[in-house]
Amino acid sequence: MTPESAPGSWAVVVPVKSPAIGKSRLDAGGVDRRELARAIALDTIAAAAACDDVAQVYVVTDDAALPLHAHDIPGLRFVPEGDARGLNEAIAAGADVAGERMPRAALLGDLPSLRPRDLAEALRQAASVDRGVVADAERTGSTLVTARATVPWDAAFGADSFARHRALGCVALDVPPGSTLRRDVDTADQLRAAAALGVGPRTTALVGAPAG
Repeated sequence: MTPESAPGSWAVVVPVKSPAIGKSRLDAGGVDRRELARAIALDTIAAAAACDDVAQVYVVTDDAALPLHAHDIPGLRFVPEGDARGLNEAIAAGADVAGERMPRAALLGDLPSLRPRDLAEALRQAASVDRGVVADAERTGSTLVTARATVPWDAAFGADSFARHRALGCVALDVPPGSTLRRDVDTADQLRAAAALGVGPRTTALVGAPAG
């Protein structure tokens, strides 16, 4: 086992948009979209914090209320989004705070069914490459991007981000198609797919799906 694959070695950056603008395409049939967006983010953050391979979770956000809602998730560090323009700059702000002395990963905050063990499996694979990426269930977007210690941070989230990350030199990590790490949520259909895997307790409280 290399030092970077040892338990508790990774810094994970989770960007979270303000609930006023997050998940604008998500219509869950009467569920308040802002509350649902925050619940999905919190379940994602909680899963990352519970992963044995994660040393520190950095939450980058301009949602001033999020730390209050996350009071029961231990060990988080909140980074203000500040003047960051877009998702990639927000993630870069978190990666900059984490520094290059430890391996870093950017994890999108819309994975309500995420299991800590699925994240751990991907991070252990990522320890053997300079940069890694996990495609979403549709294999067009990205849910996780990684960089080993001392490797400068770079990311290209957005439309067709999986191809863009591969162009940056990211190695596609061998994550099973049904992994909870692949099931991001932007639409009602994707939320139903996540619910079939079992979503976290905060999302469950709003949509009534079985808890993961």
